[in-house]
Amino acid sequence: MASDFSAHGNGMSFVMDDFKSTKSVARQETKVRSAASPSPASDVSPEVPIISVEHVSLDYKKEKEPLPVLVDVSLAARKDEFVVITGPSGCGKSSLLRIIAGLNKPTSGRVLFRGTPVTEPRQELAMIFQNFVLLPWRTALENVLFGLVSRKDISEEKKKELAMRALDDAGLKGFENVYPGELSGGMKQRVGIARALALEPQALLMDEPFSSLDDLTAEHLRKGIYSLLINPSSPIQTVLMVSHNVE
Repeated sequence: MASDFSAHGNGMSFVMDDFKSTKSVARQETKVRSAASPSPASDVSPEVPIISVEHVSLDYKKEKEPLPVLVDVSLAARKDEFVVITGPSGCGKSSLLRIIAGLNKPTSGRVLFRGTPVTEPRQELAMIFQNFVLLPWRTALENVLFGLVSRKDISEEKKKELAMRALDDAGLKGFENVYPGELSGGMKQRVGIARALALEPQALLMDEPFSSLDDLTAEHLRKGIYSLLINPSSPIQTVLMVSHNVE
């Protein structure tokens, strides 16, 4: 497989699906091991991973002694790969994803996006949170549009087009004018997914995105995201997902 990863004592596993061929999907599940993974090349080339995590550690301060959450974690997610981060509760899966997204800073190590250090959130990295937050006074469409406020490079008409398409991809066609209070928990989660898709990210970072969905809806959305990943016209290049379910 094309993905490189290693860690020490975190209890996490990484599952990689390679979607370079739409006819044949190669799967490999490998437990976290201690061997150091090779560092990505410094120049931007087709061989440079979309996302590189290099020897990332994270400590939380607890009284006088630091509490290690992540210890020397390394992984690489390349184009057309779907990476699932699994492990027991409390092993640092969500913390790792937030560091990759640029929302939190590691104690040591670094994260690279196409060879460039990630030091803050950026448009190319969109995160879907486990605990979705919607503005109750805005419709589903307005909640998705709110995520596009910072995009000054496109017109309002284009923003609405992206938002409507994202709602459709998330299975919410026809619900664009409905308020969150009128939606089920699963439908609210789908609005959160649509909000991330509308950003046209190159990397989609998902923290237990299907936890509040029924099995049928979750499977529908999984297939939809797979389709976006292998679609040449889609901006999504790779997906990283925290999940207890690797199916």
